[in-house]
Amino acid sequence: MGGIVIVGAGQAGASLAAKLRALGHQGPVTLIGEEPQPPYQRPPLSKAYLLGEMELERLHLRAPAFWDEQAVTLRLSTRVEAIDTEARSLRLQGGETLSYDDLALTTGSRPRQLPAAIGGDLDNVFTVRTLADVNRMAPAFRRGARALIVGGGYIGLEAAAVAAKLGLKVTLIEAAPRILQRVAAPETADFFRRLHQNHGVRILEGAGLSRLTGEGRVTGALLADGSELAADLVVVGIGILPNTELAGDAGIAVDNGIRTDELGRTSAPHVWAAGDCASFPHGEGRIRLESVGNAIDQAEAVAANMLGAGTPYHAKPWFWSDQYDVKLQIAGLNAGYDRIVTRPGEGGALSVWYYRGATLLALDAMNDARAYMIGKRLIEAGRSPDPALIADPASDLKALLR
Repeated sequence: MGGIVIVGAGQAGASLAAKLRALGHQGPVTLIGEEPQPPYQRPPLSKAYLLGEMELERLHLRAPAFWDEQAVTLRLSTRVEAIDTEARSLRLQGGETLSYDDLALTTGSRPRQLPAAIGGDLDNVFTVRTLADVNRMAPAFRRGARALIVGGGYIGLEAAAVAAKLGLKVTLIEAAPRILQRVAAPETADFFRRLHQNHGVRILEGAGLSRLTGEGRVTGALLADGSELAADLVVVGIGILPNTELAGDAGIAVDNGIRTDELGRTSAPHVWAAGDCASFPHGEGRIRLESVGNAIDQAEAVAANMLGAGTPYHAKPWFWSDQYDVKLQIAGLNAGYDRIVTRPGEGGALSVWYYRGATLLALDAMNDARAYMIGKRLIEAGRSPDPALIADPASDLKALLR
């Protein structure tokens, strides 16, 4: 057979391959990716790389020589068209068949697109996911150009920050009543709204998009209220979708991602999944996490379990976002919160703590690394301090860890 084959050469796939070798696996390992580049970081693409602050070589997750040294076979610019779980084989584009002993699906996710019927296929309409995406959009990011950002989640806000820093005239529209409606409390949204407005970004909330306008190339947008906006380019940040089609077509169970058990096993024997594409048990339900931290941790757990560890994966969710001179750090998951506690920090820093009843669920820390680290440790330990202590800026957060 063909040893361990990993489909998807992003953060999860690269982490899984490297962990297999670190754990002493000696058998064949093949890492397949559709892009021509070896595995690279995605978060800096739309920030440091687009701003010209990071060279291509620094994006690489590992030096190119690493893969040869670790005897990992990289198959780049290679598309997997089908999986035969009974034969334990893959059909590649062009007809080649590749066998496997065990298969890991780390196929990641892709941005939601605007439909072509409302102008999503016009020139200068961009989504941000791959190096090719950013290389295509970079020439349009010229000083003075009118940029329209569609979507007020973290993807859209990060795109707005970069465009503003490069001197573009930026308008962001969000169909929901406020930015960050699905992912953050109003207090966090208020913080970032002020931040962007202070950098000249025009934010329109409750502003649905009817269609983009233009002949061949985008020139503007018609909103649901009948108003029109001029635009030289559009960045669409309306969420992502897990890449589950390959698994689904092979009869592998899909449930908001490729469904796995606590070890990372899918419904098909000898097939595993990790990263953005995978949903897994968490608490009393199931979740799918879209983050670098989860991609690394889950992939490494799956690598160990492929080698027989038998250790359930317990996620410790954390996320971050960089906008202007603000670093947002998030620990935990805020779903189901019913109380918010805010704590001011030094120099305009702020942390927002999410409670359900007396239980601390999560926190958002804006330029407050101390609050983030303490809050993260509390959440992971299952400890919930008195909200009154959190709200009192004179209280010693570190004392809560004792």
